[in-house]
Amino acid sequence: MLGSVLEISTADDGTVIICPHGAGDSVCGAELRLALVHLLRRVRPLMLIVDLCGLAEPDPFYVGSVAAACDLGDDHQVAVFVRSPSGAMTDRLTAAGVPRQRVNPVW
Repeated sequence: MLGSVLEISTADDGTVIICPHGAGDSVCGAELRLALVHLLRRVRPLMLIVDLCGLAEPDPFYVGSVAAACDLGDDHQVAVFVRSPSGAMTDRLTAAGVPRQRVNPVW
């Protein structure tokens, strides 16, 4: 594993922002998945922002985890939004089931 880091912060309004940095492989993706599940099921903020701009090329496990987090967030009344580093990544996210209006909205 090449230095996986999950930076998690809380904004003044209670929004939780999770920024993964590192290799972008499936091992790091598993850490992201566990953090997302914990945040959505236990912490339950009003809004969760997943900022993927710190990853050069996330693997499909990352993309699938983010798509699943959107569905889980809906189940737990948590609005999940995604910051995408590129149009190609946005296309991958929407192909995986992330609603386009949740990717790179204007904050």
